[in-house]
Amino acid sequence: MSDTKITTPDDPALAELCAKLAEQAAELDRRGCWPAEQLRLCGEYGVYEWFLDRAWGGQDWNEEQVVRGYLALSAACLTTTFIITQRTGACRRIAGCDNESLKQRLLPGLASGELFATVGISHLTTSRRHLKKPVLAAEAMDGGFRLDGLSPWVTGGAAADVLVLGATLVERGEATDRQLLLAVPTDLPGLAIPKPLPLVGVSASSTGPVELSGVELSEDWVIAGPRPDVMTSGIGASTGGHETSTLAIGLARAAIEYLDSEAQKRSDLRPPLEALREEHSLLQDDLLAVARGESACTKEALRQRANSLALRAAQASLAAAKGTGYVVGHPAGRWCREALFFLVWSCPQPVAAANLCELAGIE
Repeated sequence: MSDTKITTPDDPALAELCAKLAEQAAELDRRGCWPAEQLRLCGEYGVYEWFLDRAWGGQDWNEEQVVRGYLALSAACLTTTFIITQRTGACRRIAGCDNESLKQRLLPGLASGELFATVGISHLTTSRRHLKKPVLAAEAMDGGFRLDGLSPWVTGGAAADVLVLGATLVERGEATDRQLLLAVPTDLPGLAIPKPLPLVGVSASSTGPVELSGVELSEDWVIAGPRPDVMTSGIGASTGGHETSTLAIGLARAAIEYLDSEAQKRSDLRPPLEALREEHSLLQDDLLAVARGESACTKEALRQRANSLALRAAQASLAAAKGTGYVVGHPAGRWCREALFFLVWSCPQPVAAANLCELAGIE
C-alpha cells in the first residue's frame, strides 16, 4: 500500500500509479469485469481529491492540473479513467449546487473514495429530450418527487451509492419545459440496474441503463431545478467540454509511445512516428491552453482533432505490431477498439460530421 498521495501532476506518485494501471489494463479488457482494484488504487493515491474543494477533503486542482492528470491516467488505462470522469461529473454537480445539507452528506465520502457516484444526464441534451413522453419523468408529491422511466447511459450504476440523474418535470400527465438534477441513492425501492451493455471497447466500465419505477425521492436530494435547461446551472454545467478530448489525446499518447518503442528497432517507423508525435504535441498544447481559458481553438475543433488522432495513432500502432497486435490481449488491438469509443460518446453532431468527412476523404 502506498503512503503517498498525488498532489501535483508532476508528482512521481502519478507515474507509479499509472504503471500499476497499465500493468492491469490488458487483463481488465480481457475479462470485462468492473475495475474495483484499479479504482481502489486511485482512491489510495488521492485521485478523487483532485476535483473537490479543500473544505470537503479535496485538493482543489485547477483545470490545467486536472487535464494533465487525466492525460497520464488515460494513457495508462482508458477504462478506469473514463469511469473516473463520470464519477467526477457527479461530484462536481453536487459540489456546485446550493443544497448545503446534500453536500455535507456526500462530498467528504466522495473525496475520500468511501462513496462512489456516477452520472446519467445525457438524455437531457440529446434528441431524446424532444420525445413527447420523457425518458425519465419526475412528478411532484408531498415533500419530494416520484420518478418513472430510465436513464439510458449510466456508467458503473451497479457499483454506485448515488446516481446523479436528470429528469423532466411532469404535471397532470404532461411533460413541462422544466427539468431537475437529482442525487438518487441506489438502494431506493423501485430502482433497478439491468446487466450492462456489451460494448466494443471500455466494456468493463459497466455502462448501460438504470430503470426507475415509482421511485420516491425527498426534496433533500435535489441538486437543481425544477427549471428550464437545468444542465446550464451550477458548477460543472458545461455539456460540451474538453474532458472527452483529453481522454482521446491520452489514448493517442499510449499508442504513439508504443510506436516509439518499435521505432527503436525499425527505421521505417520513424517518419510516421515523428509526424504523429508532432501532431500530438501541438494538440496537447492547444488542449492545455483551452484548460487555462485561452482561446487556442474551439472545443468542437479540439474534439474533432482528438478523435482523428486517437483513431490514426491506434491504427498506426496496430500496423507496427503486425499480426501480433491482432491477437487478443495486445494493447494495439485494444487501443483500436477504444479509439472507436470517441466517435460515439458525447460526440456533438458537427464533430461527428467532420470525422465522417475525414473518413470519406472529403475536405
